[in-house]
Amino acid sequence: MNIKVIFKILGIVLFWESVLMLPSLAIAIIDNSYEVKAFIIAILICFIGGLILKNIKSNKNDMRKREGYAAVAISWLIMSMVGALPFYLSGSIPSYIDALFETVSGFTTTGSSIVRNIESMPRGLLFWRSFTHWIGGMGVLVFTMALIPSIGGRSVFLMRAESPGPTFGKLVPKLSESSKILYIIYAGMTVVLIVLLIMAGMPVFDSFIHAFGTAGTGGFSNKALSVGYYNNPWIDWIITIGMFLFGINFTLYYLLLIRKDWKSVFKNEELRLYTFYVLLGTLLIFINVLPKFNYNISETLRHSAFTVSTLVTTTGYATTDFNLWPMFSKSILLALMFFGSCAGSTAGGVKSIRILVLFKSFIYEIKRTIHPNSVQTVKVDGKVIDDDTLKSIMLFFFAYVMIIIFAVIIVSLDNFDFMTSFSAIIATISNIGPGLELVGPMGSFADFSNLSKIVMTACMIIGRLEVMPVLLLFAPSIWKKH
Repeated sequence: MNIKVIFKILGIVLFWESVLMLPSLAIAIIDNSYEVKAFIIAILICFIGGLILKNIKSNKNDMRKREGYAAVAISWLIMSMVGALPFYLSGSIPSYIDALFETVSGFTTTGSSIVRNIESMPRGLLFWRSFTHWIGGMGVLVFTMALIPSIGGRSVFLMRAESPGPTFGKLVPKLSESSKILYIIYAGMTVVLIVLLIMAGMPVFDSFIHAFGTAGTGGFSNKALSVGYYNNPWIDWIITIGMFLFGINFTLYYLLLIRKDWKSVFKNEELRLYTFYVLLGTLLIFINVLPKFNYNISETLRHSAFTVSTLVTTTGYATTDFNLWPMFSKSILLALMFFGSCAGSTAGGVKSIRILVLFKSFIYEIKRTIHPNSVQTVKVDGKVIDDDTLKSIMLFFFAYVMIIIFAVIIVSLDNFDFMTSFSAIIATISNIGPGLELVGPMGSFADFSNLSKIVMTACMIIGRLEVMPVLLLFAPSIWKKH
């Protein structure tokens, strides 16, 4: 393992984290709020630490897959530990473990929270809390590569480790250009969303907060009632559509906006599957909820579409307490939490492409059993899925399920009911935010023990980086010299 390369990448990440804290510091200074000193200390630690580490001399060509994966996992952990300092040093969140939980929840775009009275938190901290969603949504290392192409051609290992989905492909030959294209599209869509929310009647500061949460599919709000606070159908539909759009693979936006390749976009099988189960889930919940609650047809459709969109994209906003809905509707929502949206989006979960490949593999095995001499292949969008990809998907599922089982067992020590414990782990490892029962949309994760919070913090990072980069850190052979 080339430790110098990892330290250099960590230095670059910390340096840019100090820069990204400046808007929050500016808001705190304007408000003359008590967290100014906390932000200054955190920024200085990031800046000085970043300068020291990024100037370490190393050969960027020495970075291999192991260094790339380790650098990504370590960078996400360290930047979260430093990013938690403004909450902790200001006293807004007195426990460092709670502050770390909240920060990791932000960067991983999970949206789970331990803060009970969110509306009492100063605007500078609220902005930083939601801005972490936007930073982490597309990926911190992707952002770094867009700004600093000098990391080198082998930075493909960084992007592969951080990008969600079983496969990774560059939009253009130069990786730095791919990163810039992704962030231009991402930033452009965010700006449009902010403008639309302001036009719909949301205050300017609130529009930034909710646009960051929608774009990063994170779900932090500055209101205790989340989006439901505004009771505005236009805001609900704008965020519903926004969440759905940010759950789509950003490569398709490149094909649509830059290449004008409409045909490939609308024939994309993952997009079709994603759209299908969003529409089906909305319809089934609409039918189930309508006769049981005092909603009219338009309200029921709005709440159903919003809730399906917020959970399938792992955003976590709420317009109503879906914890009170019938068990049939909650079961559908639990399945959608697991499925997630598209690979290459800002959303979490297992991803539609993996569900699609597993389903096709299942059909493939049935056909091969019936016709053993026939030549069969698993194809998605007309391309054959190779054995390595199939194997990586199988390994991902095995690791994903085993981590859920072990995490639920540990969290069950707190002696909450099964649905609370189980949905809390699903909500954190799938980067969703709210779960069911005590951790529902109007609940909080504050009542869990420190041990459970540490486990769920780890689950959030594991889920965001899709298991392997984090697990590789615990393999002894990765640290040995060969």
